Amino acid sequence: MNSIPAFFLAVLIAYGSIVSIFMQPSAPEDTGDFTPVTRFIVTSDSHITTIGDVQSSRLEKMIKMGYRIAKKDKEYNSLDAVLIAGDVTDMGTKIAFGSIKAATMPVLKGDTQFLATISTSHDDRNLGKESLELYEQIMGQETDFHRVINGFHFIGISASKTEGEHYSDYQKQWLVQELDKAVADDPDKPIFVLQHEHISNTVYGSSDFEGWGMPDFAEILKNYPQVVDFSGHSHYPNNDPRSIWQGEYTAIGTGGLYYAEVTVDDIKTVHPAGYRFASTFWVVEVDANNRIRLRSVDLVSQEYLCEYILEGPLDRSYTPEKQLSRSSAPAFSADARLRVRNGKAVFDAAESTDGMPIFLYRAFAVDAEGNRTPVGKVVPKYYRYNVPDTVKITLENLPDGEYTIEVVAENCYGIQSEPLK
Repeated sequence: MNSIPAFFLAVLIAYGSIVSIFMQPSAPEDTGDFTPVTRFIVTSDSHITTIGDVQSSRLEKMIKMGYRIAKKDKEYNSLDAVLIAGDVTDMGTKIAFGSIKAATMPVLKGDTQFLATISTSHDDRNLGKESLELYEQIMGQETDFHRVINGFHFIGISASKTEGEHYSDYQKQWLVQELDKAVADDPDKPIFVLQHEHISNTVYGSSDFEGWGMPDFAEILKNYPQVVDFSGHSHYPNNDPRSIWQGEYTAIGTGGLYYAEVTVDDIKTVHPAGYRFASTFWVVEVDANNRIRLRSVDLVSQEYLCEYILEGPLDRSYTPEKQLSRSSAPAFSADARLRVRNGKAVFDAAESTDGMPIFLYRAFAVDAEGNRTPVGKVVPKYYRYNVPDTVKITLENLPDGEYTIEVVAENCYGIQSEPLK
């Protein structure tokens, strides 16, 4: 059994307390009308290496911002829980696990519960299965948990503690038992479930092609329509409309505290410009009628990125089909201009017409006969609050001859704007 000396842990916590003093984030403005009876924040993939690194600082900043968001609410000013869906550490070292305690202990207040799952991905890279026991020793809590907070059930599932198992049959049986308890307690309330990997073929990043999903729990969760399941692993942006999925239950992609990835055409795990500055989490609230509000927060810009309101856990307003039906093509303004300079197409950004972010720009060379040759593409920084007004695409493999350069803007469902020429 790996352990961490108490004196060493005390030094880490003391250092973390000093670091947290100099970190005072603000909070975005809430212009909505929603009165919660419980509130929590959830993310994943903090990838902490050591105390005071960028990753642990983001974790501290997120918790502090959660409190500031709560404090601004005149009706309900509590932050009840902080959830992290795995890959809490980057390499699963002793100092990394100690740094979780050092990053959270100085900033957690009152009855706020810190609930994390430990993954078979990054959390076990150094210590293997012993990483789960080390986490329990340091944090004083189990890695599989069922907590009831303000009458709402939170169920978290970490990796199995047995070598050679990802998730065990025992854990799956336990999950069914705990879900049944939650339903028996109140079948009308949402049940919040947390694990590291997406359930396959649900949220963005979970497709068989993208490979960040896993089939475990799919056959279980489909029997519990009250479930709202949070997962990470992919780092795919949580403000992408594909990161909310509804079918037999609701699934939510958490994004991640440490960088963003996307899939573009047939290329997965693309790291677009500025991806390491992407750091997001969800603020989740439930009101007295079991309505659920989810707001994505850009931790760096300290602004909201998107918002969803479910009229109850059985509301299915955000199925893939409904999301697609309400999407529409982006549009360039009448005075938008496109220039070609030094092998780059430089142009004014398009505008969304449906409230969803613009996912991609494509450039084409069009000859006199109308033949279009793809010559470049770029993912705008849509996973950030401050998306640049000017876009640049490096032009590649330009054909010989004379042609016109066109660019189109595309949303995440592949719907394209009229070209800017």
